[in-house]
This record gives sequence, C-alpha cells and structure tokens, in this order.
Amino acid sequence: MIHFILGGARSGKSSFGEQQALALANKQGKSAVYIATATAFDAEMTSRIAQHQGDRGDNWQLIECPLTLADTVNTLDHHQVYLVDCLTLWLNNQLYAAHEASRVEQSLHLQTQIDKLVSCLAKFNDDPDSNIIIVSNEIGLGVIPMGESTRLYVDYCGWLNQKVAAIADNVTLVTAGIPLALKSEHKK
Repeated sequence: MIHFILGGARSGKSSFGEQQALALANKQGKSAVYIATATAFDAEMTSRIAQHQGDRGDNWQLIECPLTLADTVNTLDHHQVYLVDCLTLWLNNQLYAAHEASRVEQSLHLQTQIDKLVSCLAKFNDDPDSNIIIVSNEIGLGVIPMGESTRLYVDYCGWLNQKVAAIADNVTLVTAGIPLALKSEHKK
C-alpha cells in the first residue's frame, strides 16, 4: 500500500504522515521506519531537522537517505511500515548534485532519478502486506518562479508528485493541519 501525502510548508503533512505510519505499525504489529531525505546545509535547516526529530520522538528506526532513495526503497523488506519525508527535499538534493551540469543534463538526471524511484515504489503495490507513506510538498500552487533553475525544480516537483500519485493507493492533501482525501483505493 502506498499512501502519498501532499501539503505546503508547515501544513501539517509530516505530522499527519507520522501519525498514519505509527497507527498502521501499531495495528499490524510492525516497526515504524523513518526515511529522512533532508541534509543540514545551513543553520535554519539544522533547526528544522532538530524540530522534526524532537516531534517524532523515539518510536522510530531511522534511515538517512538524501540521494539514494530509489536504491534504499529497493532494499526494503516490506515487513515494516515506512515513512519517506520528503520527496521534494530528495529532488532538491538531486538537482544540487547535478548543479554544474548543463540544463539538458540536469533534466535528464532528474527524469532518470524520478523514473527509477517511481519504479521501485511501485513494487509496494505488488505486496498487499507492504506499507509505505510518502510525504511531499505541493509547491505548484503559487506564481511561476522567475529564475530558470527554480522553474526547473518546480516543474520536476510537479511531475514527480503526479507520477507518485498515479501509483499510490491513497493520496491526501494536508492544508492547515486538516487532511483531505484526494484518492482512496481500498485493497483487500
């Protein structure tokens, strides 16, 4: 089962994802595993990471995965409940890893990484006992960015979100701490 959770900055999407993962893990007698994609590249981001760590407590196993998310997902055993937080930071890390490449090479790199990740995530649909909850930012609701790099990032975030939503069993949009189901497929 794939549950995809979208929301803006400080919308409550991560907290909602954590609640869903812990509830599912408790219900199924499984461990909850937090797959973190953030990197502490400045003081503000270090503070955000510390806030998330404090909020979630000690109920989690942790995998830090800023770049190799597809490879990590591909090795998961499907006998635990996984929470990936978040795809947009992972995509940002991918863009930064290719920042010296040409725009065409950056686009190819991003598309390759997205396709690889979506292919690995889709394997969670093949096993009815598997559970992965994925958090991502919905950043496409604002104005069109001025800078070329920012437009590239926003475009690929949108395409990534569309691809993950297409394979997800459930998609939830969280706004002002309130979850709104966009897609719900109950599998037996």
